[in-house]
Amino acid sequence: MHVLKVAIAGFGRIGRATGDLLLSRRERYRRLYCADVRLVAVCGSRAGLADAEGLEPHRLDDLELGLTGTDFIATSGAEILVEAGPSDYRTGGPGLAYLRSALSGGLDAIVISKGPLVRGGRELRGFAKGSGSMLRISGAAGAALPAIDLLEHGLLGATVVSAEGILNATTNYLLDAMATRGIGFEEALREAQSGGFAEPDPRNDTQGWDTAAKLLLLANFGLGLDLALEDLAVTGIEAVTQDQIAAWRQQGLSPKLVGRLVREERGVSAEVGIRLYGANDPLARVTGKNKAIRITTDAMGETVAIGSGTEPLATAAAALKDLEHILIARLAGRRAG
Repeated sequence: MHVLKVAIAGFGRIGRATGDLLLSRRERYRRLYCADVRLVAVCGSRAGLADAEGLEPHRLDDLELGLTGTDFIATSGAEILVEAGPSDYRTGGPGLAYLRSALSGGLDAIVISKGPLVRGGRELRGFAKGSGSMLRISGAAGAALPAIDLLEHGLLGATVVSAEGILNATTNYLLDAMATRGIGFEEALREAQSGGFAEPDPRNDTQGWDTAAKLLLLANFGLGLDLALEDLAVTGIEAVTQDQIAAWRQQGLSPKLVGRLVREERGVSAEVGIRLYGANDPLARVTGKNKAIRITTDAMGETVAIGSGTEPLATAAAALKDLEHILIARLAGRRAG
C-alpha cells in the first residue's frame, strides 16, 4: 500500500468541503488505487494544522494560529497540494505563491481558485513541465460541468472550431428569473443572495469576469492557447433592463451570459456577453443554476454538456476527480517501474 500525502492551502468553505470529502473516500482510494491517501496539512490565511500521520475529520475544527504559508506546506511532507484560496484576478492572490512553491518543488497540484491560473497560468505550466509535476484544474474550470474534460479527453484528436458556454451559475439564475418571472435585476439578485448562492459582492459574476476567467482557462489549459484576460471583450448583465427582457421574451428568445471562443483565419477571438437563443437551441433550455458548454469540432461535430451541482460539494468533487486522475497516473507509473 503506497502512502500519498495531501495538503490543502485555503481552508474556507470549499477547502473544508474538499478535506471532508477526501477523508470520507480513503477506503475508495485504498481499494481502487492501492493508495493510503492522508491529509497531512491544511491552512487558511492565519491558521492551520499538520500531522505527518494524517488528520482526522474531528481535528479540522481546531486550527492553530500561525501555522500557514508556503514554508508550512513545504515542511508538511505533502506530495500533492490542493489550492483552494480566494480568487484575485488582478494579482493571482495567495494561491499563486503556494502553487509556485509546490510546482517548482515537484509537488503535483490541484487548483480550485481561478486567480492564480488567470494571472500566472503560463508560469505555472512552465514550473510543472520543468519539474515533471501534474497540474489539474477541474475545480477552477467549471467544477461539476466537465468542460475541461471534454477538451483534454473526450474530443482529443479533433480540432475545436468554436466553444461557447454558460459558465456562471449566478448570472444564469438571474437572467432566468428575470425572463420567466418578470422580476427586475435587483430583486433577482437579492433573491439569489438570500439563497446563499450569490456573493455579497456579486460583481465578478454580474460583470462577466468569472465567465471570462473560466473561458480563459478552457482556452489556455484545454486548447493550448496563450490568451490574457485583457484579450477578451467582456460585458456583463447589470445593464439588462426589464424592457429588453420583455422584448426578447415576445420574440421567443432566451438571454444567456455566454463566454465564446471562435477560431478564425486571423487567429482566435474570445468574448463574454449576452447572447440570445431560440427555443429549440439546447442552451435556451439551461435554466436556474445550471451551466453548459457547447463545443464544435471539425471531426466530431457539436457536443453539448449540461451540468449542475450543490456547492461547495460539486467543486470539492471536481477537485477530487483530479486527485483520482493523479492516482491513476501514479499507479500506472508504479506498475511500469
